[in-house]
Amino acid sequence: MREASPAGALLRWYDSRARELPWRVPPAARRRGVRPDPYRVWLSEIMLQQTTVAVVRHRFPRFVDLWPTVRALAAAPEGQVMAAWAGLGYYARARNLLKCARLVADAHGGRFPETREGLIALPGIGPYTAAAIAAIAFDRPETVVDGNVERIMARYFAVSEPLETVKPELARLAATLTPRERPGDYAQALMDLGATVCTPRAPDCAACPLGAGCRALAGGCAAELPRRLPKAAKPLRRGIAYVARRVDGAWLLERRPARGLLGGMLGWPCSDWGREPRESPPLAADWADTGAEVSHVFTHFRLRLSVRVALVRGRPTPRVGSFVAGSDFRPAALPSVMRKVFEVARPHLQEGPGGEDRGN
Repeated sequence: MREASPAGALLRWYDSRARELPWRVPPAARRRGVRPDPYRVWLSEIMLQQTTVAVVRHRFPRFVDLWPTVRALAAAPEGQVMAAWAGLGYYARARNLLKCARLVADAHGGRFPETREGLIALPGIGPYTAAAIAAIAFDRPETVVDGNVERIMARYFAVSEPLETVKPELARLAATLTPRERPGDYAQALMDLGATVCTPRAPDCAACPLGAGCRALAGGCAAELPRRLPKAAKPLRRGIAYVARRVDGAWLLERRPARGLLGGMLGWPCSDWGREPRESPPLAADWADTGAEVSHVFTHFRLRLSVRVALVRGRPTPRVGSFVAGSDFRPAALPSVMRKVFEVARPHLQEGPGGEDRGN
C-alpha cells in the first residue's frame, strides 16, 4: 500500500480537527465551494502579527462589524482605526493597515492582488503575510513559514543547529512539502498543528499526523528542538508618566507622533524614556508621586514608568497635549502601557465634581 504523503496526512487531520476561527472558512465549507474573503484573510494576518490567536479571536469580530469591507476601512478616520486597534500592540501595523486599505480601494478597485508578488508590494505586507494571503485567500501554492512552521520543520527533519542560524534552510525544507492542491488548507493545517500538537514545550507526538516521518520523534529528541541561541537581556529604560485631571472631569492626553513607538496613539504625557529620565511635567500643577511604577515589555527593551498625578483647577494651557472631556475619554482606546498607567493613577484622581467618578 502506497504510503501517504506528509501533506496528505496533515490535510486529513485538518479536515477533522481544524480550529474554528472567525476569519476562517472551515474545510467542509471549502469543499462546498465557499471561498475565503481576501479582506478577512488579510485583516486576520495583520492582526496576528505579534499577537496571540486568543486575543485576535476576541477582537476580530468587532473590527469587521465596524468596517466589513476594505472600502469601508479605507474610508475610516485614522483616529477611529487607531482607537479600535488599541491593545493589539505594534501600532505601526494599524497605520499600515489603513494605508494598505486605501491603496487597495483606490489603486486596485477594492480587490487584493492574487499573487505573492502583488501582495508584497502593499504597505505592511511582508514575505510571510504575502504568502499566507496568496495561499489561503487564492489557493496559490506558496510556502507559508512562521514560527510554528519553523518549529515543525526543525523537528520533522531533525535540524539540530540553532533556529536563528538555519531559518533559510527550514524555509527550503518546508517548500519541499508544500502541495499544489489545497495549499491554503495546508498552510492553516500547519498553523493548527503547531498551536495544538507540535507545541513549543511538551509536544503531543502521539497525536501528530506527521509522526510516521518525523525524524526527531524517531530519534527521541522532539522536545529538544528547535534549539536556540541564548537570549540577550533586554535593556531597561525608565520614564515618568503624568496623569492630570481637571476638577470638571477632563483628562490631559497627548497624541504621540505618527512615527515611532506607539505612533499616532493617545496616551499620557511622558518624560523621555532612558536611563535617567528628567522631570518634564506638561503643565504647572501640584504633582504628586503615586509611589508606584508601571512595567511593560516592548520588543527591544523593558520600560518602567513612575506615575505622577495632579488635580487641576481652572483651565490652564498645557505645554503638551490637550484636555479631553470626561464623557469622551475611553480608557479602552489607550495602548496597553497607557492603560496600566491609568489603573495606577485612577484611585488618586477618583473624584470629579460632586464626588462623581467620570473616568469610565
